[in-house]
Amino acid sequence: MKIIVLITLFFSLACFAQRSDFNPIDFKKADSIATYYKEASLKNLPVLTHNLTTSLNTDVEKFRAIYTWVSSNIENDYSSYLKISHKRKKFADDTQAFLNWNTSITPKVFEKLLKEQKTACTGYAYLIKEMATLAGFKCNIINGYGRTPTLLLDAESMPNHSWNSIEINGKRYLCDATWSAGQTMLINGTPLFQPDYFDGYFLADPILFAKNHFPITKREIALVDDNALTTFMEGPVIYKEAFLESITPVSPLAMHNQIKKGESITFKLYVSDNFNGKIQLSLNRGGIQKESNPTIIRNANEISLVQNFEKKGLYDVHVSTDNNLIATYVVKVK
Repeated sequence: MKIIVLITLFFSLACFAQRSDFNPIDFKKADSIATYYKEASLKNLPVLTHNLTTSLNTDVEKFRAIYTWVSSNIENDYSSYLKISHKRKKFADDTQAFLNWNTSITPKVFEKLLKEQKTACTGYAYLIKEMATLAGFKCNIINGYGRTPTLLLDAESMPNHSWNSIEINGKRYLCDATWSAGQTMLINGTPLFQPDYFDGYFLADPILFAKNHFPITKREIALVDDNALTTFMEGPVIYKEAFLESITPVSPLAMHNQIKKGESITFKLYVSDNFNGKIQLSLNRGGIQKESNPTIIRNANEISLVQNFEKKGLYDVHVSTDNNLIATYVVKVK
């Protein structure tokens, strides 16, 4: 059964396309329309959707205008996040019950969203689906697990995130309007949402997307492979900047690694065809960080950085490009 599920998940991932399909498309007009209707009311979604899409020629531009508007105008609601987190704990031993509850509150979440233009991830995903459907798209909400540099998961974690799949020109794509909208910071214990539109989660590379999104639907709950979920949770920290250049860390699979003094680890990444940047490796040991000089091997879309560890200790290994963090690993050298 587990083998069947792993194969199913693999082919499900393979059926998604990515933004590079639309490289010739300039999204400036779609983004400018989204800006023009900034702070428009949600009380008449058909009118808003029409205004955002009617003057655009291609389907991808129409969806882009919807996505940009939602990610730029909806505030992340920390109180809703806390309420959902409390329910996750309550249903810690019953994933199906939690997902049933999560579905049941959607009308209330949407009602608050329409009134206050504030919501948690469920509301972002629901609004994207509603507006995309009004524009004639096939769009679904996907529930599952989301990992961020400040939100790591473990075996006790409940599904904590929602995002969307969208069909454009007969192909399915992935996007995450919540993570494109900005972030909530706690300032002296007070939550403060900082809007900061991020483009990287729009029609993202599905292989990279799977590094910090793990889908789980109602029909998959009884079949989900614990090993696959554990592998996902134990993976390296992936930073959002990886999505700007579509740089996918491939190996090691796990964030935490242990080797003997004098041994090497190969940090392998996949990059896009047009990537011409410089990949850097820095090592932090005992609070002292320094740039490393690994052996770099490039073969088409694959870059390998072979790092030798000559001294014992615990290292934070940061992979970056143009001073933007891509991934972090931890290496214990015995």
